[in-house]
Amino acid sequence: MPMKIFQGQLIDLHTREIYPAEVRVQHGRIAGIRRLEKAAGPYILPGFVDAHIHIESSMLAPSEFARLAVVHGTVATVSDPHEIANVLGVEGVRFMIENGNQVPFKFNFGAPSCVPATVFETAGAAIDAEAVEELLRLPEIKYLSEMMNYPGVLNGDKEVMAKLAAARKLGKPIDGHAPGLRGEDARRYFQAGISTDHECFSYEEGLEKLQMGVKVIIREGSAARNFDALIPLLPQFPGQVMFCSDDKHPDGLLLGHINQLVARALAEGCDLFDTLQAACLNPVEHYGLDVGLLRPGDPADFILVENLASFRVMATYIDGKPVAEDGQSRIGRVPVKTPNNFHTSPRKPEEFQIPAQGQRIQVIHAIDGEIVTRSFTTEARIEHGIALANPSEDILLMAVVNRYQNVPPSLGFIHGFGLKEGAIASCVGHDSHNIIAVGTDEASLCRAANLIIENRGGISAVGGEKTRILPLPVAGILSDGDGYEIARAYKEIDAFAKIELGSRLSAPFMALSFMALLVIPSLKLGDKGLFDGNAFRFTPLFVDG
Repeated sequence: MPMKIFQGQLIDLHTREIYPAEVRVQHGRIAGIRRLEKAAGPYILPGFVDAHIHIESSMLAPSEFARLAVVHGTVATVSDPHEIANVLGVEGVRFMIENGNQVPFKFNFGAPSCVPATVFETAGAAIDAEAVEELLRLPEIKYLSEMMNYPGVLNGDKEVMAKLAAARKLGKPIDGHAPGLRGEDARRYFQAGISTDHECFSYEEGLEKLQMGVKVIIREGSAARNFDALIPLLPQFPGQVMFCSDDKHPDGLLLGHINQLVARALAEGCDLFDTLQAACLNPVEHYGLDVGLLRPGDPADFILVENLASFRVMATYIDGKPVAEDGQSRIGRVPVKTPNNFHTSPRKPEEFQIPAQGQRIQVIHAIDGEIVTRSFTTEARIEHGIALANPSEDILLMAVVNRYQNVPPSLGFIHGFGLKEGAIASCVGHDSHNIIAVGTDEASLCRAANLIIENRGGISAVGGEKTRILPLPVAGILSDGDGYEIARAYKEIDAFAKIELGSRLSAPFMALSFMALLVIPSLKLGDKGLFDGNAFRFTPLFVDG
């Protein structure tokens, strides 16, 4: 194989220098680096790594996610496949590995630690401690995925502790998930061997966990955005901070990825080398990834950027091969299989009626840009013994329909979506991926849910005589189509929800997908009922006083 030579301004993260250099690449590795007196050309630096992402949130198969991500300089991800695992179990994890292996991109998957996420909802599968250990032994599995069951850690749950022990025995890192956990409880949680947290949503929380030695991953995704609150921590703890998107919808992935966080950090005045340490070096070292960092002998994973302000990526190389150039992906499409697990029948509008059992109701309050919610109580609008939505006050109906068996839907009320008519629904519903719907009336809820049932997965929107559906035939949560086409289709249905139906959320479908995530406070709706995420128990919809 002939030697390839690249000249430009090398950004050396190890010596924290920028200097003119010649980089020689052969057999997919860095054959040598030579300093030059001067050199024209772009900046040469290691590729970006998303330190925590659920690929499934993009609604794309891994192979299609890679096609879009490399354009922005991403060469690798640390990917928790627990979304598809909650639908298909170990089969879903193996699907992600096999599909990702078909393209030149460095996916680093974890063994899902919480499938199902809780015992308070219905998932499609379960992965016990024995199965977790089997997964951890696979070379493609780099770590134990986020331990969301922090009560189980604090209470010494036998199954939870067995999963943690398996990861420690095999020398694989353990990811954390502890939103709002502080003080002695936080200390005990991380002393169990858990080393990261991507759920910090305040400066004070992040600072406390960093002082405990935890690696804090700053998240800026399509729904949860914590960059502004946490970025001041980077200059103080450059060796302990990483960047992630956690959940990235396809339209957002078209526009950018970790490169956007790098540009924003620099605009905030952060040091270039601290910023690139978080975006490139820290994830590779923490998780032990086979990703190059521009040292002789390393895999030739690097990017060429035009300048150090916009960080516009001119080209991306993985194992010495060009995978993106001039804004165009050079990764080809591969066939995508469509395993699924969907066993519910079309519903009737009357199933979405809520018989009044009192005068006051608890209401979920969705917050734009956050996956945590608030809650409040208010007078119910009641007619003929039925509690109704009140769109003028933005009190909308919400339903969670079990996709795995025919049982009555779980019903409640939600504020913050701002729909003026119709309904939206999604089978992308963390973590069990039942159908979640929000709407102004029972008939619209039913129509939106039935569109998803008919397609065995997807996202939908209805208003007046209009209907929109984006089918997701892979486990009901992923498309088998072209990533660019899916991104455009998602953009269209997202615009329909905002412009035609009136949602005021920046990402209504992404926000919707988290409204049944019971492990995130404070009030959520699962397929078995309304759930208090702070007390970790069910709570009634109708309340006194």
